[in-house]
Amino acid sequence: MAKKSVIDLLNEARSRELTAILQYMAQHYELEDQGMGKLGAKMKEIGIQEMKHAEALAERILFLEGVPGSKPDAVAKKGESIPQMLDTDIALEAAAVAMYNDAANACAEAKDQISRRLFEKLLADEEEHLNLFETIQDHVKKLGAAYLATLAE
Repeated sequence: MAKKSVIDLLNEARSRELTAILQYMAQHYELEDQGMGKLGAKMKEIGIQEMKHAEALAERILFLEGVPGSKPDAVAKKGESIPQMLDTDIALEAAAVAMYNDAANACAEAKDQISRRLFEKLLADEEEHLNLFETIQDHVKKLGAAYLATLAE
């Protein structure tokens, strides 16, 4: 039973990662189209990191003889302003941080240290993303258009 619960946690995380990929790549395209190339490039970079997370989760699921899910847990939001994008991204990352903390603990209880370490590695990356988005949001709030101009191509 413990193995199935770990596979379920890994698949839940994979669904979150698939949502993050879709969200950050949609934002990348929109920001590039708006001439916000520096921020768009950062969103693309984070989207690619999320792709690597989804792949690592799938590999672990397969190792545990599970079937990796392929459905995101939400639909990407489009057409948001930069402050709205940051709110969306912060919410995504904060939820991932909370879930991955809990999942790492659950894997440890299930005596699956490899899955625990995977969640801890993902957790560290998601905390970096969260910190970046919060920093950008803080700059946007404090500096407004002057800061946004620095994010253009």
